[in-house]
Amino acid sequence: MFKHISIATIAVAFTAALCLTGQSNSNITINAGNTSPTNGKQMFTSYCAPCHGADGRGQGPVAVALKTAPSDLTVLSRNNHGKFPSNHVLSVLQFGPQTPSSHGNAQMPVWGPVLGSMNQADPNQRALRISNISRYIESIQAE
Repeated sequence: MFKHISIATIAVAFTAALCLTGQSNSNITINAGNTSPTNGKQMFTSYCAPCHGADGRGQGPVAVALKTAPSDLTVLSRNNHGKFPSNHVLSVLQFGPQTPSSHGNAQMPVWGPVLGSMNQADPNQRALRISNISRYIESIQAE
């Protein structure tokens, strides 16, 4: 059932993106549905895959609507002399890209506040979510 919901969410995001393609200052909205804070892959699929693609290579269905192509997240380690830039990834997830050139796209949503609002009863949930998404991104690094 989750797979069907994910596909529907991606399809809606893609359709919305196509509607916004011609606009110069389009903002893409990704539906941040409820996911498990311990499942990095599930969160990546829900929040990151619409732009970065299910495989993390930047070919998600919404990517065509963006001014700048999303980053290929599978080469972060390769582009950082073989070391996964965990502090940078954590920072981008929490605060968004500080400069467009460091992440490649200033249109990326700032996930920190969104993820933090999901479990307001437990303030540690945001850190747990961001950490698990980062670990998942680390797990998809190209050899």
